[in-house]
Amino acid sequence: MQTRSQTTRAEFEVNIDFDEASRLWNSNKKKIKNGCYEYVCGKQLQNGEFCKKKTKNSPFCFVHKNKM
Repeated sequence: MQTRSQTTRAEFEVNIDFDEASRLWNSNKKKIKNGCYEYVCGKQLQNGEFCKKKTKNSPFCFVHKNKM
């Protein structure tokens, strides 16, 4: 019988791309003063760009909130 200290634990390979993770985390945020961020709408527009309007208590801005 093996005790907990005698058993071997499986090691998992962790492969995280921190540059991509940072880019995705920043995709719906706008940097403001003092290292703070504010959320932006991020809804894709007809011209292919993304909406940069502020959000307020919703994942989308006031223009796109009711269009979902």
